[in-house]
Amino acid sequence: MSDEEIKKINKYNIKRRMKQAKLKRKIRHTQRKIKTFRILLRLLMIAALCFLCYHTIYMKSWRLPQDTFVKLNNPALKISNNKIVPSYKILAAIRQIEIPDKAIFLIRTDEIKKSILKIEPIQDVYIRRFWFPARLDIIIKERIPSILIAPNENVQPIGYFTKDGKLIGHEYMPLKANYKTVKVLAYCTKEDDYRQWDIKKQNYIRKLAKTIEFYASEPVEYIDMRNPNDIYIKLPSVLVRFGALDELSFEENGKKRIARLPSLLPQVKILDKNIKYLDLRWEQVNYIKLDD
Repeated sequence: MSDEEIKKINKYNIKRRMKQAKLKRKIRHTQRKIKTFRILLRLLMIAALCFLCYHTIYMKSWRLPQDTFVKLNNPALKISNNKIVPSYKILAAIRQIEIPDKAIFLIRTDEIKKSILKIEPIQDVYIRRFWFPARLDIIIKERIPSILIAPNENVQPIGYFTKDGKLIGHEYMPLKANYKTVKVLAYCTKEDDYRQWDIKKQNYIRKLAKTIEFYASEPVEYIDMRNPNDIYIKLPSVLVRFGALDELSFEENGKKRIARLPSLLPQVKILDKNIKYLDLRWEQVNYIKLDD
Protein backbone atom coordinates (compact mmCIF):
# COMPACT_ATOMS: atom_id res chain seq x y z
CA MET A 1 0.00 0.00 0.00
CA SER A 2 1.44 3.34 -1.04
CA ASP A 3 1.98 6.29 1.25
CA GLU A 4 -0.71 8.27 -0.54
CA GLU A 5 -3.32 5.57 0.11
CA ILE A 6 -2.32 5.42 3.78
CA LYS A 7 -2.77 9.19 4.07
CA LYS A 8 -6.24 8.96 2.51
CA ILE A 9 -7.25 6.23 4.94
CA ASN A 10 -5.95 8.20 7.93
CA LYS A 11 -7.72 11.31 6.72
CA TYR A 12 -10.98 9.37 6.36
CA ASN A 13 -10.65 7.91 9.88
CA ILE A 14 -10.01 11.36 11.34
CA LYS A 15 -13.08 12.81 9.61
CA ARG A 16 -15.14 9.83 10.77
CA ARG A 17 -14.03 10.23 14.40
CA MET A 18 -14.77 13.95 14.22
CA LYS A 19 -18.25 13.26 12.90
CA GLN A 20 -18.88 10.72 15.67
CA ALA A 21 -17.65 13.16 18.33
CA LYS A 22 -19.82 15.92 16.86
CA LEU A 23 -22.83 13.59 16.79
CA LYS A 24 -22.24 12.58 20.40
CA ARG A 25 -22.02 16.23 21.46
CA LYS A 26 -25.26 16.92 19.62
CA ILE A 27 -26.96 13.96 21.30
CA ARG A 28 -25.76 15.06 24.76
CA HIS A 29 -26.94 18.59 24.09
CA THR A 30 -30.35 17.31 23.00
CA GLN A 31 -30.58 15.10 26.09
CA ARG A 32 -29.79 18.08 28.30
CA LYS A 33 -32.53 20.08 26.59
CA ILE A 34 -35.03 17.24 27.07
CA LYS A 35 -34.03 16.86 30.71
CA THR A 36 -34.38 20.59 31.30
CA PHE A 37 -37.74 20.59 29.53
CA ARG A 38 -38.97 17.72 31.71
CA ILE A 39 -37.90 19.53 34.88
CA LEU A 40 -39.65 22.72 33.76
CA LEU A 41 -42.75 20.72 32.80
CA ARG A 42 -42.83 19.06 36.21
CA LEU A 43 -42.47 22.40 37.94
CA LEU A 44 -45.28 23.85 35.85
CA MET A 45 -47.50 20.85 36.61
CA ILE A 46 -46.78 21.13 40.34
CA ALA A 47 -47.50 24.87 40.25
CA ALA A 48 -50.71 24.28 38.29
CA LEU A 49 -51.77 21.55 40.73
CA CYS A 50 -51.07 23.80 43.73
CA PHE A 51 -53.00 26.61 42.07
CA LEU A 52 -55.91 24.27 41.34
CA CYS A 53 -55.92 22.87 44.89
CA TYR A 54 -55.81 26.34 46.40
CA HIS A 55 -58.73 27.60 44.33
CA THR A 56 -60.64 24.36 44.84
CA ILE A 57 -60.34 24.59 48.63
CA TYR A 58 -61.34 28.25 48.64
CA MET A 59 -64.25 27.86 46.25
CA LYS A 60 -67.54 29.29 47.48
CA SER A 61 -69.26 25.98 46.75
CA TRP A 62 -67.25 24.40 49.59
CA ARG A 63 -68.39 27.03 52.11
CA LEU A 64 -71.64 27.52 53.96
CA PRO A 65 -73.27 30.90 53.32
CA GLN A 66 -73.08 33.24 56.31
CA ASP A 67 -76.90 33.47 56.39
CA THR A 68 -77.39 29.69 56.69
CA PHE A 69 -78.88 29.98 60.21
CA VAL A 70 -80.86 33.14 59.55
CA LYS A 71 -83.93 31.85 57.71
CA LEU A 72 -85.72 28.54 57.25
CA ASN A 73 -86.12 28.56 53.49
CA ASN A 74 -82.37 28.41 52.97
CA PRO A 75 -81.13 25.86 50.41
CA ALA A 76 -77.99 25.38 52.52
CA LEU A 77 -79.97 24.10 55.53
CA LYS A 78 -82.46 21.26 55.88
CA ILE A 79 -84.17 20.28 59.15
CA SER A 80 -86.06 16.99 59.06
CA ASN A 81 -87.84 14.39 61.20
CA ASN A 82 -89.03 16.96 63.77
CA LYS A 83 -92.72 16.30 64.47
CA ILE A 84 -93.02 17.98 67.89
CA VAL A 85 -90.46 20.77 67.92
CA PRO A 86 -91.12 23.42 65.24
CA SER A 87 -88.27 24.12 62.85
CA TYR A 88 -88.16 27.77 63.86
CA LYS A 89 -87.31 26.78 67.45
CA ILE A 90 -84.43 24.65 66.21
CA LEU A 91 -83.25 27.52 64.02
CA ALA A 92 -83.46 29.92 66.98
CA ALA A 93 -81.24 27.58 69.02
CA ILE A 94 -78.43 27.72 66.45
CA ARG A 95 -78.90 31.25 65.09
CA GLN A 96 -76.12 32.74 67.24
CA ILE A 97 -73.53 30.16 66.13
CA GLU A 98 -70.85 31.74 63.97
CA ILE A 99 -70.22 29.99 60.69
CA PRO A 100 -66.45 29.66 60.12
CA ASP A 101 -64.93 30.63 56.79
CA LYS A 102 -63.79 27.09 56.05
CA ALA A 103 -64.59 24.33 53.65
CA ILE A 104 -67.63 22.32 54.74
CA PHE A 105 -65.59 19.20 55.47
CA LEU A 106 -63.40 21.18 57.92
CA ILE A 107 -66.32 22.53 59.95
CA ARG A 108 -67.03 20.77 63.26
CA THR A 109 -70.70 20.30 64.08
CA ASP A 110 -70.33 19.69 67.84
CA GLU A 111 -71.48 23.18 68.81
CA ILE A 112 -74.56 22.92 66.57
CA LYS A 113 -75.50 19.56 68.07
CA LYS A 114 -74.95 20.80 71.63
CA SER A 115 -77.21 23.82 71.08
CA ILE A 116 -80.03 21.75 69.59
CA LEU A 117 -79.87 19.15 72.38
CA LYS A 118 -80.76 21.91 74.87
CA ILE A 119 -84.32 21.70 73.50
CA GLU A 120 -86.08 19.31 75.90
CA PRO A 121 -88.16 17.18 73.49
CA ILE A 122 -85.06 16.41 71.37
CA GLN A 123 -83.22 13.23 72.32
CA ASP A 124 -80.49 13.16 69.69
CA VAL A 125 -79.28 14.98 66.58
CA TYR A 126 -77.56 13.73 63.45
CA ILE A 127 -75.85 16.28 61.20
CA ARG A 128 -74.79 15.39 57.67
CA ARG A 129 -72.51 17.59 55.58
CA PHE A 130 -72.75 17.76 51.80
CA TRP A 131 -70.42 19.24 49.17
CA PHE A 132 -71.07 21.11 45.94
CA PRO A 133 -72.90 23.08 47.03
CA ALA A 134 -72.08 23.14 50.76
CA ARG A 135 -75.14 22.40 52.90
CA LEU A 136 -76.20 20.84 56.18
CA ASP A 137 -78.88 18.24 56.77
CA ILE A 138 -79.99 18.23 60.43
CA ILE A 139 -81.93 15.07 61.33
CA ILE A 140 -83.83 15.26 64.62
CA LYS A 141 -84.62 12.35 66.91
CA GLU A 142 -87.34 13.37 69.36
CA ARG A 143 -88.31 11.81 72.66
CA ILE A 144 -91.46 9.69 72.29
CA PRO A 145 -94.51 10.98 74.23
CA SER A 146 -96.03 8.40 76.55
CA ILE A 147 -98.25 10.03 79.20
CA LEU A 148 -100.36 13.14 78.63
CA ILE A 149 -101.16 15.33 81.64
CA ALA A 150 -104.42 17.31 81.89
CA PRO A 151 -106.22 18.99 84.85
CA ASN A 152 -109.58 17.56 83.79
CA GLU A 153 -111.18 15.56 80.99
CA ASN A 154 -112.60 18.60 79.16
CA VAL A 155 -109.38 20.48 78.45
CA GLN A 156 -106.39 19.80 76.25
CA PRO A 157 -103.29 18.26 77.87
CA ILE A 158 -100.88 20.80 79.35
CA GLY A 159 -97.78 18.62 79.16
CA TYR A 160 -96.52 15.11 78.69
CA PHE A 161 -94.00 12.57 79.93
CA THR A 162 -91.72 10.86 77.46
CA LYS A 163 -90.80 7.18 77.53
CA ASP A 164 -87.46 8.02 79.08
CA GLY A 165 -89.16 9.94 81.92
CA LYS A 166 -88.71 13.55 80.75
CA LEU A 167 -91.53 16.00 81.55
CA ILE A 168 -92.22 18.35 78.63
CA GLY A 169 -94.19 21.56 79.17
CA HIS A 170 -97.17 23.11 77.42
CA GLU A 171 -95.12 25.07 74.87
CA TYR A 172 -94.89 21.93 72.73
CA MET A 173 -98.59 21.12 72.99
CA PRO A 174 -100.79 20.02 71.41
CA LEU A 175 -99.03 17.08 69.79
CA LYS A 176 -99.52 17.05 66.03
CA ALA A 177 -98.42 13.49 65.35
CA ASN A 178 -100.43 10.45 66.38
CA TYR A 179 -98.61 8.83 69.29
CA LYS A 180 -99.80 5.97 71.47
CA THR A 181 -100.24 7.78 74.78
CA VAL A 182 -102.14 7.51 78.07
CA LYS A 183 -104.08 10.55 79.22
CA VAL A 184 -103.86 11.12 82.97
CA LEU A 185 -105.83 13.69 84.97
CA ALA A 186 -103.60 15.05 87.73
CA TYR A 187 -102.95 18.12 89.87
CA CYS A 188 -99.84 19.66 91.39
CA THR A 189 -100.88 18.85 94.97
CA LYS A 190 -98.77 18.12 98.02
CA GLU A 191 -100.19 14.61 98.18
CA ASP A 192 -99.29 13.72 94.61
CA ASP A 193 -97.48 16.30 92.46
CA TYR A 194 -97.18 14.90 88.94
CA ARG A 195 -94.06 17.00 88.40
CA GLN A 196 -92.29 14.76 90.91
CA TRP A 197 -93.27 11.47 89.27
CA ASP A 198 -90.22 9.32 88.65
CA ILE A 199 -89.76 6.74 85.90
CA LYS A 200 -91.03 3.99 88.23
CA LYS A 201 -94.36 5.78 88.70
CA GLN A 202 -94.63 6.43 84.97
CA ASN A 203 -93.97 2.76 84.16
CA TYR A 204 -96.71 1.80 86.62
CA ILE A 205 -99.22 4.08 84.88
CA ARG A 206 -98.35 2.62 81.46
CA LYS A 207 -98.59 -0.91 82.84
CA LEU A 208 -101.96 -0.12 84.44
CA ALA A 209 -103.34 1.22 81.15
CA LYS A 210 -102.07 -1.80 79.17
CA THR A 211 -103.58 -4.21 81.69
CA ILE A 212 -106.96 -2.45 81.57
CA GLU A 213 -106.99 -2.44 77.76
CA PHE A 214 -106.02 -6.13 77.66
CA TYR A 215 -108.91 -7.28 79.86
CA ALA A 216 -111.48 -4.73 78.69
CA SER A 217 -110.62 -4.99 74.96
CA GLU A 218 -111.25 -1.24 74.89
CA PRO A 219 -108.87 1.72 74.80
CA VAL A 220 -108.38 3.74 77.96
CA GLU A 221 -109.67 7.27 77.42
CA TYR A 222 -108.09 8.64 80.58
CA ILE A 223 -106.95 7.74 84.10
CA ASP A 224 -108.18 10.09 86.80
CA MET A 225 -105.46 10.35 89.46
CA ARG A 226 -106.42 13.73 90.88
CA ASN A 227 -107.22 11.95 94.13
CA PRO A 228 -104.54 9.28 94.66
CA ASN A 229 -106.80 7.47 97.11
CA ASP A 230 -109.72 7.25 94.67
CA ILE A 231 -108.68 6.46 91.10
CA TYR A 232 -111.10 6.34 88.16
CA ILE A 233 -110.40 4.92 84.71
CA LYS A 234 -112.57 5.94 81.77
CA LEU A 235 -113.39 3.39 79.08
CA PRO A 236 -115.59 4.14 76.07
CA SER A 237 -118.37 2.00 77.57
CA VAL A 238 -118.16 2.93 81.24
CA LEU A 239 -116.29 4.77 83.98
CA VAL A 240 -114.55 2.35 86.35
CA ARG A 241 -113.81 3.25 89.96
CA PHE A 242 -110.82 1.50 91.54
CA GLY A 243 -110.32 3.52 94.70
CA ALA A 244 -106.81 3.46 96.15
CA LEU A 245 -104.51 1.81 93.65
CA ASP A 246 -100.75 2.20 93.69
CA GLU A 247 -97.81 0.10 92.52
CA LEU A 248 -98.02 -2.21 95.55
CA SER A 249 -101.79 -2.72 95.66
CA PHE A 250 -101.85 -3.18 91.88
CA GLU A 251 -99.65 -6.25 92.19
CA GLU A 252 -101.40 -7.56 95.31
CA ASN A 253 -105.08 -7.34 94.31
CA GLY A 254 -105.44 -4.75 91.56
CA LYS A 255 -104.91 -7.28 88.77
CA LYS A 256 -107.57 -9.54 90.25
CA ARG A 257 -110.10 -6.70 90.24
CA ILE A 258 -109.18 -5.74 86.68
CA ALA A 259 -109.49 -9.36 85.59
CA ARG A 260 -113.23 -9.20 86.34
CA LEU A 261 -113.82 -6.68 83.56
CA PRO A 262 -114.44 -9.24 80.76
CA SER A 263 -117.42 -10.65 82.68
CA LEU A 264 -118.78 -7.28 83.87
CA LEU A 265 -118.57 -5.12 80.76
CA PRO A 266 -121.12 -7.15 78.72
CA GLN A 267 -123.61 -6.69 81.57
CA VAL A 268 -122.94 -2.97 81.65
CA LYS A 269 -123.49 -2.65 77.91
CA ILE A 270 -126.87 -4.37 77.93
CA LEU A 271 -128.12 -2.48 80.99
CA ASP A 272 -130.72 0.01 79.79
CA LYS A 273 -129.93 2.64 82.42
CA ASN A 274 -127.58 5.55 82.87
CA ILE A 275 -124.54 4.26 84.70
CA LYS A 276 -122.41 6.63 86.73
CA TYR A 277 -119.53 4.19 87.24
CA LEU A 278 -118.60 0.56 87.74
CA ASP A 279 -117.27 0.13 91.26
CA LEU A 280 -114.32 -2.27 91.62
CA ARG A 281 -112.90 -0.97 94.88
CA TRP A 282 -113.41 -4.28 96.64
CA GLU A 283 -111.86 -7.59 95.80
CA GLN A 284 -114.95 -9.77 96.24
CA VAL A 285 -117.84 -7.38 95.55
CA ASN A 286 -118.86 -5.49 92.39
CA TYR A 287 -121.20 -2.53 92.24
CA ILE A 288 -122.81 -0.67 89.40
CA LYS A 289 -123.54 2.88 90.46
CA LEU A 290 -126.48 4.32 88.56
CA ASP A 291 -126.69 7.97 87.65
CA ASP A 292 -129.29 9.79 89.76
